[in-house]
Amino acid sequence: MKLLQINGSARRVEQGALSTLLANELSAALLAARPGSRATVRDLAVQPHPALDEAALGALFTPPEQRSPEQAARVTLDDLAIEDIQSADTVVLGVPMYNFGISSQLKNWIDAIARARVTFRYTEQGPEGLLTGKTVYAVLTRGGIHRDQPSDTIVPYLRAALGFLGMTDIHFIYAEGLALGPDAQARALAEARAEIARLAAEAAAR
Repeated sequence: MKLLQINGSARRVEQGALSTLLANELSAALLAARPGSRATVRDLAVQPHPALDEAALGALFTPPEQRSPEQAARVTLDDLAIEDIQSADTVVLGVPMYNFGISSQLKNWIDAIARARVTFRYTEQGPEGLLTGKTVYAVLTRGGIHRDQPSDTIVPYLRAALGFLGMTDIHFIYAEGLALGPDAQARALAEARAEIARLAAEAAAR
């Protein structure tokens, strides 16, 4: 197994990023379940990916041989993110909820890996995702309770964005109510850890 972990929090785990804490525990459990596996971890709080802005779009739409050194360096950052996801067969995402959506750090990473004719393409039958054959685990941390509610825009977004790229085998691990007091937080973490243990056992049985 080649595992890629993307920590989408704006904070490091040492500063209280529970999504990263649980993503670390999930990755460790999956790796223990499949001896001989290896992992790559990208912590977007430590090394955030730049936003898709006008300069980045200009670089992407400039033929490689005509790019300035600055443009080439910017495209290379996206190339490296794409290489990470292409080589992985298992993906662990740490996904905190910020203002009812994913973090800008995680959005920038998704923008980086979504590239026409590389990770998806359009055909006469419609769009086709090229990042197939991967299992994705998304660890969702929220201060309130949003599961299966209209306020949860994250799960539909991830299903749509990752599915568009060919990643349709997605498992969601919820840790909700984290801001509702110590007892609620302890319950949420215990439930998430029970689900992590279940998923690891399932992976070991494959």
